[in-house]
Amino acid sequence: MRILVAVLASFPMIAWADGFKTLDNAGIVATLTDQKLRYSDAWQEFFLSGRTLYNAGRDSWGYWRAEGGQYCSQWPPSDVWACYDVQTNGTVIRFVGAGGTATDGRVDP
Repeated sequence: MRILVAVLASFPMIAWADGFKTLDNAGIVATLTDQKLRYSDAWQEFFLSGRTLYNAGRDSWGYWRAEGGQYCSQWPPSDVWACYDVQTNGTVIRFVGAGGTATDGRVDP
Protein backbone atom coordinates (compact mmCIF):
# COMPACT_ATOMS: atom_id res chain seq x y z
CA MET A 1 0.00 0.00 0.00
CA ARG A 2 3.14 2.11 -0.15
CA ILE A 3 3.06 5.32 1.79
CA LEU A 4 -0.57 6.06 0.89
CA VAL A 5 -1.71 6.96 4.38
CA ALA A 6 1.23 9.32 4.99
CA VAL A 7 0.74 10.99 1.61
CA LEU A 8 -2.99 11.47 2.17
CA ALA A 9 -2.37 13.05 5.56
CA SER A 10 -0.27 15.77 3.95
CA PHE A 11 -2.96 17.13 1.61
CA PRO A 12 -5.90 19.40 2.41
CA MET A 13 -9.20 17.55 2.46
CA ILE A 14 -12.77 18.18 3.46
CA ALA A 15 -14.16 15.80 6.09
CA TRP A 16 -17.51 14.11 5.53
CA ALA A 17 -19.81 12.68 8.17
CA ASP A 18 -19.46 9.13 6.81
CA GLY A 19 -15.69 9.16 7.31
CA PHE A 20 -14.85 9.90 3.67
CA LYS A 21 -12.69 12.91 2.83
CA THR A 22 -12.78 14.78 -0.47
CA LEU A 23 -9.42 15.15 -2.21
CA ASP A 24 -8.11 18.18 -4.07
CA ASN A 25 -6.02 18.00 -7.28
CA ALA A 26 -2.76 17.25 -5.45
CA GLY A 27 -4.45 14.64 -3.28
CA ILE A 28 -6.03 12.95 -6.30
CA VAL A 29 -2.70 12.73 -8.12
CA ALA A 30 -0.85 11.49 -5.03
CA THR A 31 -3.55 8.91 -4.26
CA LEU A 32 -4.06 7.47 -7.74
CA THR A 33 -0.63 7.64 -9.40
CA ASP A 34 0.89 4.19 -9.78
CA GLN A 35 -2.00 2.58 -7.88
CA LYS A 36 -4.25 -0.33 -8.77
CA LEU A 37 -7.84 -0.25 -7.54
CA ARG A 38 -10.17 -3.24 -7.30
CA TYR A 39 -13.88 -2.71 -7.90
CA SER A 40 -16.60 -5.33 -7.36
CA ASP A 41 -16.15 -6.80 -10.85
CA ALA A 42 -13.15 -4.99 -12.36
CA TRP A 43 -9.77 -3.37 -11.65
CA GLN A 44 -8.02 -0.21 -12.80
CA GLU A 45 -4.43 1.03 -12.82
CA PHE A 46 -3.42 4.72 -12.92
CA PHE A 47 -0.03 5.52 -14.45
CA LEU A 48 2.13 8.62 -13.94
CA SER A 49 2.07 9.14 -17.72
CA GLY A 50 -1.65 9.98 -17.54
CA ARG A 51 -2.70 6.63 -18.99
CA THR A 52 -5.14 4.35 -17.19
CA LEU A 53 -5.94 0.69 -17.77
CA TYR A 54 -9.39 -0.62 -16.85
CA ASN A 55 -10.25 -4.31 -16.99
CA ALA A 56 -13.70 -5.85 -16.52
CA GLY A 57 -12.87 -8.96 -18.51
CA ARG A 58 -10.81 -7.22 -21.18
CA ASP A 59 -8.32 -4.35 -21.24
CA SER A 60 -9.54 -0.84 -22.00
CA TRP A 61 -6.91 1.93 -22.18
CA GLY A 62 -7.83 5.54 -21.43
CA TYR A 63 -6.39 8.77 -20.04
CA TRP A 64 -6.73 10.40 -16.63
CA ARG A 65 -5.90 13.72 -14.97
CA ALA A 66 -6.86 15.83 -11.97
CA GLU A 67 -8.57 19.09 -12.88
CA GLY A 68 -10.76 21.50 -10.94
CA GLY A 69 -10.58 19.34 -7.82
CA GLN A 70 -11.86 16.28 -9.70
CA TYR A 71 -10.60 13.07 -11.30
CA CYS A 72 -11.24 13.21 -15.04
CA SER A 73 -11.02 10.36 -17.54
CA GLN A 74 -11.33 9.98 -21.27
CA TRP A 75 -11.81 6.69 -23.12
CA PRO A 76 -10.99 6.64 -26.86
CA PRO A 77 -12.42 6.74 -29.38
CA SER A 78 -14.50 9.34 -27.49
CA ASP A 79 -12.86 12.70 -26.92
CA VAL A 80 -15.19 13.56 -24.00
CA TRP A 81 -13.67 13.92 -20.52
CA ALA A 82 -15.92 12.78 -17.67
CA CYS A 83 -15.07 14.17 -14.21
CA TYR A 84 -15.79 12.93 -10.68
CA ASP A 85 -15.19 14.05 -7.12
CA VAL A 86 -12.76 11.74 -5.34
CA GLN A 87 -13.15 10.77 -1.70
CA THR A 88 -11.09 8.46 0.45
CA ASN A 89 -11.59 6.53 3.66
CA GLY A 90 -8.56 4.38 4.45
CA THR A 91 -7.94 2.08 1.48
CA VAL A 92 -11.34 2.81 -0.12
CA ILE A 93 -11.38 5.36 -2.94
CA ARG A 94 -14.81 6.66 -3.95
CA PHE A 95 -15.60 8.37 -7.27
CA VAL A 96 -18.77 10.50 -7.15
CA GLY A 97 -20.46 11.65 -10.34
CA ALA A 98 -22.43 14.86 -10.87
CA GLY A 99 -25.70 13.05 -10.11
CA GLY A 100 -24.33 11.73 -6.82
CA THR A 101 -23.78 8.17 -8.05
CA ALA A 102 -20.74 6.67 -6.29
CA THR A 103 -18.34 3.91 -7.29
CA ASP A 104 -15.98 2.50 -4.66
CA GLY A 105 -12.61 0.95 -5.35
CA ARG A 106 -10.16 -0.57 -2.92
CA VAL A 107 -6.39 -0.05 -3.15
CA ASP A 108 -4.83 -3.34 -4.25
CA PRO A 109 -1.84 -4.00 -1.96
